[in-house]
Amino acid sequence: MYWTLELASKLEDAPWPATKDELIDYAVRSGSPLEVIENLQELEEDGEIYENIEDIWPDYPSKEDFFFNEEEY
Repeated sequence: MYWTLELASKLEDAPWPATKDELIDYAVRSGSPLEVIENLQELEEDGEIYENIEDIWPDYPSKEDFFFNEEEY
């Protein structure tokens, strides 16, 4: 399983919190690339509820990672 910003961005509007099956259903209905669906299918089958994309991809950059402090310049 591999994630990129482009692939993960396809799940930004997903109906969080969601189960693996709900996320796969959303990805299929929204026309996400096959790689997104394959990545979701590789998640464990433990019935876990995912609260957000960070539960799936812990390294997902937050908006704070892109914060630019204009006052410093």
